Amino acid sequence: MSSMVLIIVFAVFWIGLTGAFTLPNALFGLCVAVLSLFIFRKQTPPPAKSYNLIGILALNCLFVFELIKSAITVSFLVLRPSMKLKAGIFAYETTLANDSNITLLANLITLTPGTLTLDISKSKRVLFIHAIDCSDIEATKAGIRDGFERKIIEAFGNDV
Repeated sequence: MSSMVLIIVFAVFWIGLTGAFTLPNALFGLCVAVLSLFIFRKQTPPPAKSYNLIGILALNCLFVFELIKSAITVSFLVLRPSMKLKAGIFAYETTLANDSNITLLANLITLTPGTLTLDISKSKRVLFIHAIDCSDIEATKAGIRDGFERKIIEAFGNDV
């Protein structure tokens, strides 16, 4: 990944983490990104391949959308007077092949309210996920497969 793309990705993450969508915060995020890359320039290996910038942006947009959607869903589940939750744990078999993509998928699942990646199997093919709403596990699995997993493959490929 080129340095410019990394700087932009870091700055976007900075803005997202701080929650302040202002010009001074964005500029500060850019400065932190440039400084970080300068400090750690010798520790980062050269990129082995190029990535799809449009795919990375689409993955970020999907994450923000899922974050908002699931936060609203969890809020309604918790604030209901009856609070009939069907929490549970299920196994999700991934088609991702490399460790970075699997880690990214596990983290995206964990960062989305209402879900948590508990463990990854030794074969690195199965993620064990806790969800606050397991009323339709197959729909949840399809959502992960057709959402995060597909966008990760579009952005970063699925090579080992």
